Amino acid sequence: MRDYLFPTTKIFATANTESIGKTAVVSALGFGAYGFTVGFWRSPELGLFVAIKMPLLIALTLACNAGLNGMLGLLLGSELGFRQSLLALLRAFAISGLVLGSVAPVTFFVALNFPSVSSPQAAASHSAYLLTHVFLIGVAGLVGVLRLGKLLTSHCKTPWIARSTLGTWIVGNAFLGAQFSWILRPFFGSPGLNVAFLREHPMDGSFYEAVGGALLRSSDKIQWETIAPFTLIFSITAFFILHLKHYKRNQRP
Repeated sequence: MRDYLFPTTKIFATANTESIGKTAVVSALGFGAYGFTVGFWRSPELGLFVAIKMPLLIALTLACNAGLNGMLGLLLGSELGFRQSLLALLRAFAISGLVLGSVAPVTFFVALNFPSVSSPQAAASHSAYLLTHVFLIGVAGLVGVLRLGKLLTSHCKTPWIARSTLGTWIVGNAFLGAQFSWILRPFFGSPGLNVAFLREHPMDGSFYEAVGGALLRSSDKIQWETIAPFTLIFSITAFFILHLKHYKRNQRP
């Protein structure tokens, strides 16, 4: 497993179907084992559902973004082909999956000892349970991103190319992954709702609509729908200005 936890640039020389398949299996096993403990608190049935849906979420995100990830890697000068880009991202997810899989016995014990969904503390327990797992998933994701960043830095000609490639990959996959997580809900299982593989009408609404609605409800004094376009334009402009400055600096003799 050390080769998966600490990948080197040697993996790019063997970016074939076999290596991609093995990495995908490692990632699926890690996320699947952890996913079972996530849903188990609500019911063993939801545990099985989440064990399927967490690897499925990764697969859908990477499959739909594979072309974009490969194209961005080439355009930004990383010299990574489509298969190499896919393998690099899969390695990052495999690292996160191994981290989460390693804590699965602990989170399973936590699920067993949390107040049950039928207890008076069910609502508070659900909130605490959700926050705990969001924190763990965030830490595992950060470890995967840091390892991917080191891998790209070792491979790319300049640190800026590595950071640019990593940044665009993170933004693209996070954007699509958030929407797929909305479609594939539930993962944690609200105490007041029936257990199901998917919510009724899973395609209705979106992750961003739900977040925007929550923000609007939290403060009706801020016109978020007006601010959002300017924020997006500012972010894109800042990105290209910084990219141009670093490009000019690297071109100096």
